[in-house]
Amino acid sequence: MNKPNMSVEIAGIKMKNPVMPASGCFGFGEEYTPYFDLNELGAIVVKSVTMNETVGNPGPRVCETPAGMLNAIGWQNPGADVFINEKMPFLRQFNTPVIVNLAGKTVKEYADLAARLDGVDGLSGMELNISCPNVNEGGVAFGTDPKLAAEVIGAVRSSTKLPLIVKLSPNVTDITVMARAAEEAGADAISLINTFTAIAIDIKTRKPIIGNFTGGLSGPAVKPVALYMTYRVAQTVKVPIIGMGGILRAEDAIEFLLAGATAVAVGMGTFVNPTAMPEIIHGIEDYLIQNNFNDVHQIIGGLICD
Repeated sequence: MNKPNMSVEIAGIKMKNPVMPASGCFGFGEEYTPYFDLNELGAIVVKSVTMNETVGNPGPRVCETPAGMLNAIGWQNPGADVFINEKMPFLRQFNTPVIVNLAGKTVKEYADLAARLDGVDGLSGMELNISCPNVNEGGVAFGTDPKLAAEVIGAVRSSTKLPLIVKLSPNVTDITVMARAAEEAGADAISLINTFTAIAIDIKTRKPIIGNFTGGLSGPAVKPVALYMTYRVAQTVKVPIIGMGGILRAEDAIEFLLAGATAVAVGMGTFVNPTAMPEIIHGIEDYLIQNNFNDVHQIIGGLICD
């Protein structure tokens, strides 16, 4: 049997396979070059970028939890200009689409940042992090209010011609409401899920372990919920979905594809195993061959519910 077709397309972004890093877990890619060729990836998703340099949250920023981890990095990054002038030249050397994750605290910040990054050579798309508190709305996260989400998505959509992926927060009552709001506001694709708000406590000091008090829970502990939300959203919207949450192995990624995701993102898994993504790519290909599929699209949304 010939090698199966592994290529997919997300909002006009052509990818050689459906595997990419989750934003925030891959830096700007340099740290992973000793472990594998970044040309193997379907796309490169860099960590959150803000208009100006952001120092991030106080430490400790990360702690392990049963079957997962908490993190509260706080968007630490060098700012848009450094990203454009110092990080993009490195990323442009690879034959892999580059997607930048945008973060901000106001609608204007998001829109201005999108306009600043629009047209940057080598940039293939934008992922909008709407799990951020809107300082003009008393700290209410954009991603938990459909009207606020639609406002910021619309503003960013008007500020860029690049494909726009909206990353949804799971910290809502009904993820499909947010997905519909994102699609109607102009999202070209949806990625989900972001992390769950959670805490960990040191019983010796009786204080929170994370310096920011709360952190985002990720890892295998969230996978069943992430799968369910991916399935629900795939039944709700017409735009493609990037699924994520607890993907460590090819089997995990295949579950997300069967649930309706067109592509998958690996987050904490790259911390556990720096070569997780190329291993997952090869594992998906092996699964297709073993099950006589000649195209990865044959398993996307292929969950049998009878």
